Amino acid sequence: MTFMFTLAAQDQQARAGSFTTPHGTIKTPVFAPVGTQATVKAASPRVLKELGVTLVLANTYHLYLRPGDELIRDMGGLHRFMAWDGPILTDSGGFQVFSLTETRKIDDDGVTFVSHIDGSKHRFTPEKSIAIQENLGADIIMCFDECAAPNDRPAVEDALRRTHAWAERCLKAKTRSEQALFGIVQGGIYPDLRAHSAEVLRGYDFPGYAIGGLAVGETKAEMYATLEHTVPLLPEDKPRYLMGVGSPEDLVHSVARGVDIFDCVLPTRLARHGAALTRRGRMNIRNQKYAADPNPLEPGCTCYTCTTFSRAYLRHLVKANEILGHNLLTLHNIHMLETLMREMRRAIVDGTFAEYAADFLATYNAVGDADPHPLPATLMR
Repeated sequence: MTFMFTLAAQDQQARAGSFTTPHGTIKTPVFAPVGTQATVKAASPRVLKELGVTLVLANTYHLYLRPGDELIRDMGGLHRFMAWDGPILTDSGGFQVFSLTETRKIDDDGVTFVSHIDGSKHRFTPEKSIAIQENLGADIIMCFDECAAPNDRPAVEDALRRTHAWAERCLKAKTRSEQALFGIVQGGIYPDLRAHSAEVLRGYDFPGYAIGGLAVGETKAEMYATLEHTVPLLPEDKPRYLMGVGSPEDLVHSVARGVDIFDCVLPTRLARHGAALTRRGRMNIRNQKYAADPNPLEPGCTCYTCTTFSRAYLRHLVKANEILGHNLLTLHNIHMLETLMREMRRAIVDGTFAEYAADFLATYNAVGDADPHPLPATLMR
């Protein structure tokens, strides 16, 4: 199958497009909730459909360990196994493996690691990662790469060398034409390394390009600067995927810099800890001030949670550790991000994205990040 990316509109660097896959067309910019173990935590596929979700991510590392990629293959593949008929993206397992700092060993051929579940020893190579992802059967799969600490130049240089060699090996190992293999640009926060990585990977003509190694310890300013430098180096006729990023302010800033696809555990993880994403920032529903608050979680929000329940009730559920609290906060958080993506797409098509982004960021307070970050200079003209 030919995977086709089509631009519908562009407002300076911000892009609205569509990416055709075997399980449907993804309109971009798009946010994909993370279904680590073939499930988006506290949200059924039916709920995801109702929320307008068009792409979900599943995790190669976790599904390889449990229940096993061969079992999923024998059950008809990931789509049938998790009863999701829309597009699916799987990561390569690289980030999870490399995060096991104390229990893995890297060499030029691959990575040996110890399972976090039972302590058993395993090995991932580029060929193994591709074989697992082919068994899973996602629409978009990722090259096996190495994610190094973004500010450690010697480590980044070593990781970059392996990432490029492994990308070539992934291409050679891939056998299924109905899966789009994306290359992953690495290079930490170093412009010259990012430029080198983009140049090397462009030579392989992947159907899409991911930007990895960000939101892993660098500052917001460093991440935005790296995006401003890197994104223009990627092909204009291919989708651009920023891995592991999903806070509202980061989505707006990254779309402004030309990114098309995002994923993150943030909306479900925050929900499990009693926090909600709103247009004015994060809300900790555990706070005492909400104990007798009759208002909806976010006034004006049209999701089921906000149109049905009070802050007081939601706080009660969370404090009592009731599963429904996780469900309702997850529903709201995903709704908030999916609505944000649709609004940004509409603004790009209408040619009003700069105004939309400025208005959103002017009233959004990111917890732990009080310093405002400017939009790209081109959007401020």
